[in-house]
Amino acid sequence: MPTVEWTGDGVRLIDQTRLPEEELYVTCRSASMVAKAIRNMVVRGAPAIGAAAAFGAVLALREPDPAAGLRAIRASRPTARDLFWAVDRVVAAADPLEAAQALARESIDACRRIGRLGAGLLKPRPRFITICNAGALATVDYGTALGVVRAAHELGLEPSVLVLETRPRAQGARLTTWELQQLGIPFRLLADGAAGRAFQEGLVDLAIAGADRIAANGDTANKIGTYPLALLAREHGVPFYVAAPVSTVDLATADGAGIAIEERPEGEVTTFAPPGTRAWNPAFDVTPARLITAIITELGVLAPDRLASLRQVLAP
Repeated sequence: MPTVEWTGDGVRLIDQTRLPEEELYVTCRSASMVAKAIRNMVVRGAPAIGAAAAFGAVLALREPDPAAGLRAIRASRPTARDLFWAVDRVVAAADPLEAAQALARESIDACRRIGRLGAGLLKPRPRFITICNAGALATVDYGTALGVVRAAHELGLEPSVLVLETRPRAQGARLTTWELQQLGIPFRLLADGAAGRAFQEGLVDLAIAGADRIAANGDTANKIGTYPLALLAREHGVPFYVAAPVSTVDLATADGAGIAIEERPEGEVTTFAPPGTRAWNPAFDVTPARLITAIITELGVLAPDRLASLRQVLAP
């Protein structure tokens, strides 16, 4: 089943807070339910958030106060560009439901193309390192960064993956490992702080990550810890790729300084701390374009400084 799917009276989501212990699904039948699911990370990953937000907008437009429902969805998570792009597309459409369903279909096609284009960059037996989860769970289906790994596997390139656990919510440890296990792709799990040692040991051929928002100059917001991973890749002469659909590119934001970074509840960080411990919990960091080898989109593999070429495609 797709990560996000319209059921006729609502949007069905796989509950990513319950994985890998349980594979459960929830159906949201109101815009406020969709907003809550996005905020609480029942659904997460920029393309999956975009698809869920699109169907949430459909529900909002059927409610007595559409504006309130749309506001709730837009306020649910501020960093993911796909959320706002999807809502705007549905609201502007003559047939909102068809627009949302088309968006979901296009997302799957885009991810498969990202996977093929990314796999075309690889030599046999590539050894990846990745952070967070950018697989099928983060999209409608197939995945972005993990979609490249998946395509490499399907082409017989025999990839393997070092998976960073991704504190504090452990999306790598819980979700990426689960997906790789389902696909039969070899992997090993690392504590986030072990990434440097992996590079020193020569265990990494390339680093790859997804994206929640990409500024016009190529600066990229992704899960917290991505920036240090990119620094390690540069220090060790290893390519660092970002894989994301063009819907994640925000040409209206000049650079990373203009990207709103979500700060999540302190309690996500203080699990092992004594009572009363204060915490700072930014959900994302920004990787400067100079550290990114290339951005793999469904329209091609682009140097970070060539995103302006997408302007006509991204025009409203």
